[in-house]
Amino acid sequence: MKSLPMPALLALATAVFVTSLTETLPAGVLPAMSDSLGVSESATGQAVTIYALGTALTAIPLTAATAGWRRKRLLLTAMAAFALANTVTAVSSAYPVTMVARFVAGVAAGLAWALLAGYARRLAPPHLQGKAVAVAMAGIPVALSLGVPAGTFLGQTLGWRAAFLAMTVLTVVLLGWIAVAVPDFAGRHGTVPAPARQALGLPGVVPVLVVTLVFVLAHTILYAYIAPLLGHLGLGDATDLVLLAFGVASLCSIWLTGAQIDRRLRALSVASVLLVGGAAVLLGSGVLVYPAAVLWGLGWGGVPTLLQTAAADAGREAADAVQAMLVTLWNVAMAAGGIVGGILLDTLGAGALPGSVALMLVPVLVIVVAARAHGFPAAGATAVRRRSATVARPPSGGC
Repeated sequence: MKSLPMPALLALATAVFVTSLTETLPAGVLPAMSDSLGVSESATGQAVTIYALGTALTAIPLTAATAGWRRKRLLLTAMAAFALANTVTAVSSAYPVTMVARFVAGVAAGLAWALLAGYARRLAPPHLQGKAVAVAMAGIPVALSLGVPAGTFLGQTLGWRAAFLAMTVLTVVLLGWIAVAVPDFAGRHGTVPAPARQALGLPGVVPVLVVTLVFVLAHTILYAYIAPLLGHLGLGDATDLVLLAFGVASLCSIWLTGAQIDRRLRALSVASVLLVGGAAVLLGSGVLVYPAAVLWGLGWGGVPTLLQTAAADAGREAADAVQAMLVTLWNVAMAAGGIVGGILLDTLGAGALPGSVALMLVPVLVIVVAARAHGFPAAGATAVRRRSATVARPPSGGC
């Protein structure tokens, strides 16, 4: 029985780590970054928004434009762009220049995220594709559990710029790792990607995309402004510890997701929504902040893997088009989360953030529960669909 190629998958996981940490690092160093750039915290929070906009605006067209590129060449190009963008962010003292660098990083993320899940699936046999995606997506909880708290600590001790320079060094090391350990695959030559309208007509695709949009929006509102919220609760000096609790729980979540996703995607999806919603309620009460952070991490850690796997299974032969739409909506939601969270912070105060998130998750739960036939199906239906999609897709197809 073919096993998973762990060196290659761990390199992809590190690429996911770089993209995730680049995206969310401003949340951990928001006050210091705000002071240094001479703008408000809500304005600095738009560093997350502009990154997400870069991805949302370019993921679909750039994915189509680079469809014929060799996969390793495309991945190396995206990672090199991250190194450049983080370096500019670290040395910039002007808010507009910082925002341009963040936009470029978001463009690189659009390429990487549309590529990475499919890359991981192509490295694995059909019965292990869910686990392969889980390994690659483990870079997200590692970024949250180790990267953001470490970046926050580094920002508090050596300055926030040192955190972004450390990201550059890590990315340069990763470029060598990818070159050595990750197999190459051909791009799509002579094939036409499935149009978005056709992909949207497939059963289950729309529920997965709607859940992605609203769930990520809710999470981003809370995560991007966690430092001001903790300050409101009198725990401003404990931001790194709260994020550490969240991240460690996320690691546990991704492990559980990887072990169970090929059999229990639906149950895991329902549990994720309930856990994040419960965490928001606890944070809104102002008590049990650390247990709330643990519940939040347990709920959120597996969400990227769950949604990307659900999208790929629902998309079947149009999986590439569905993944591109998921990446776009994910980052539209992150951009909107930065904006909506900033508005809530400036108008209603940080205390309004958790309650808003809890309310937004109610329709998410309704959609996941209702999509029992397609989108978030019961065990058994997923395996059948995945086998049929593998037969339908040509071996030389793109990621």
